[in-house]
Amino acid sequence: MRRMKFPKRYLIVILTFICTSVCYIERVGFSIAYTVAADAAGVNQSSKGTILSTFYYGYACSQVPGGWAAQKIGGRRVLFLSFVLWSLTCAFVPLDPNRVAVLVIARLLVGVAQGFIFPSIHTVLAQWVPPHERSRSVSLTTSGMYLGAAMGMLLLPTLVKFRGPQSVFVAEATLGALWSLLWFKYASDPPRSEHSKAAAAGFGESLLPVKGAQKVKVENGESSVRTGGIPWKRITLSLPVWAIVINNFTFHYALYVLMNWLPTYFEQGLQLSLQDMGSSKMLPYFNMFIFSNVGGVLADHLITRRIMSVTRTRKVLNTIGFIVASLALMVLPLFRSSSGAVFCSSVALGSLALGRAGFAVNHMDIAPRYAGIVMGVSNTAGTLAGIVGVDLTGRLLEAAKASYSDLSSPGSWNTVFMIPGLLCILSSFVFLIFSTGERIFD
Repeated sequence: MRRMKFPKRYLIVILTFICTSVCYIERVGFSIAYTVAADAAGVNQSSKGTILSTFYYGYACSQVPGGWAAQKIGGRRVLFLSFVLWSLTCAFVPLDPNRVAVLVIARLLVGVAQGFIFPSIHTVLAQWVPPHERSRSVSLTTSGMYLGAAMGMLLLPTLVKFRGPQSVFVAEATLGALWSLLWFKYASDPPRSEHSKAAAAGFGESLLPVKGAQKVKVENGESSVRTGGIPWKRITLSLPVWAIVINNFTFHYALYVLMNWLPTYFEQGLQLSLQDMGSSKMLPYFNMFIFSNVGGVLADHLITRRIMSVTRTRKVLNTIGFIVASLALMVLPLFRSSSGAVFCSSVALGSLALGRAGFAVNHMDIAPRYAGIVMGVSNTAGTLAGIVGVDLTGRLLEAAKASYSDLSSPGSWNTVFMIPGLLCILSSFVFLIFSTGERIFD
């Protein structure tokens, strides 16, 4: 039998999926390891929030530069360099809560390095993935974040228990080095000749900016003129772009608050030990992994079968995901058992992941040629949500601790989960009104 050829774009998508998994193992791993080390050293909640949010300052600074760099020298190269940088930082930094300056610098470096990753990924996917596969490809790639978070929540508490918090850094650096080797060996830029029929959608092009005006040969043999440069003003003033930006902010506010503070909620809010919770503590993130892919497959099915337009598909999935998530977040503090808290957080995060088939793929609908740039702008907003949400949560809990004497009262957590719940409702209406699935940037 003739050997079947495995399409290279599938390998690229699989590698980007592994990439996001490793990145989120690192993020969850730091929150777990630092929480254990900080609690043992007697660090208060406000100071913990400051350290946990430091990552996002560096992450915010490199989102738009990351999109620009990916556009300028190629997403493949930028992705490799950023992975090497954060892996080396994890390998050489000691986890000592008393050495605040060292931790702040290290988290800033890791944040800056990882800030280049997602704009680079979306630039690579815009090159390799044809329009009819974008929803499920982006959903599979981003679902790696949630699988990584789930695996981190499942395995790393045990690693901390038996080998200490520093062992988490060693494990993360090793995973980062292994992925870098795989990407260096197997990743490549797409050969332009394979994708001539999709040129109009921007698929398979180098996506690198051209200087001045340049003639571009299209499929019918004629030439068209494409102007160079990135339309920054049009991107900044575009209401569909702002709809993506606002929903990205809300999504990451909820995600980062839960990712960084769920360990504290289980440990101090519900008086549970992460080590004793078994596999249940990974269910919220595993649910995100499942529903992210369900949303991607469902969106592609609705679009390719012409059951719904691209615009309506994005709006319907985004609205359902965000409204259900808002309800789950607001009732979360009412559940005082492990099973109830895991159920609510699983519904909240799973619904948000379903909503990613709306806003998170939309930048590739409206601007495939500038996917990395728009993703960089959008992810900057998401990163600001991490800075605001993670730090604000620490301050809210410190104030609640003063009022309730500890964090075991539901009242200590009401405002923490009410804020992202209300943001979800507001963002879903913004997306309904202003978003579109039509291409608006050439």
